[in-house]
Amino acid sequence: MKAKQKGTGWLPQFVFVGPAVLFFIIIVVIPFLMSIYYSFTEWNGVSTTIKWVGFDNFKQIIVGDQDFHKSFWFTTRFSVVMVILTNVVGFALALLLTQALKTRNVLRTVFFMPNVIGGLLLGFIWQFIFVKGFATIGEITNIGFFQLPWLGDAPTAFWGLIIVSVWQTAGYLMIIYIAGLANVPKDILEAAYLDGATRWQVLRSITVPLIMPSVTVCLFLAISWAFKMYDLNVSLTKGGPFNSTESVALNIYNEAFSNNRYGLGTAKSLIFFVVVAVITVIQVWVTKKREVEV
Repeated sequence: MKAKQKGTGWLPQFVFVGPAVLFFIIIVVIPFLMSIYYSFTEWNGVSTTIKWVGFDNFKQIIVGDQDFHKSFWFTTRFSVVMVILTNVVGFALALLLTQALKTRNVLRTVFFMPNVIGGLLLGFIWQFIFVKGFATIGEITNIGFFQLPWLGDAPTAFWGLIIVSVWQTAGYLMIIYIAGLANVPKDILEAAYLDGATRWQVLRSITVPLIMPSVTVCLFLAISWAFKMYDLNVSLTKGGPFNSTESVALNIYNEAFSNNRYGLGTAKSLIFFVVVAVITVIQVWVTKKREVEV
């Protein structure tokens, strides 16, 4: 009888979960394992001959690939600035739009809308704004901010990518922060104000600790978005000028599909995966420790 119940219990699990697990293995697990194998080979992606080279690809990347080092440094700087600014702007918008504003629902929609636009299309739109729109405004007003060579100089191109990335993603994090702020018990806030706490003290000592689950999620998403940034990089700067804004994702793509060195490209992607995985695990571990229960 127990064996029969056990069998009938496995059948629904296999029917409902089995197809998802199968597709996950085919789409994610098998390509990931194949990429690990190709990272130890020399292959152009076309030839049927695949040469095993061991750790030579990794040695070449770590020791001699200056372009990869440069792109990794750019991606690191970009990720740090983008993660901080995106979360600060998203949290500030959430604080603003949880107040008793008549237009808060409309404003939430407006601030969230940039996230709906695809990265490539968004990059081309902002490329027109930086190159044509800002230049026209600069000629009319003579304001130095609009006369800067936004996509023609390395420092301004970096900040151009930051501006577009924050503009695109802050609205998404805003929604997560709004959900967290909505779950903060009102009686705790009222008690703090009655005890004479200022708004800043309430925000620092009560609100932020109670929304740490939202902070954990938002930091995780922002870090993954920043490190994986590709579509905006391609459409906005194409890694220029002189590869000064080339992200690691774009460097890996060029290595594999432009230079036809799939082995070297997959080795770079494996290194990139390990680094990002370590950073995100540490971030989740640190922020999880700071979460409190009401």
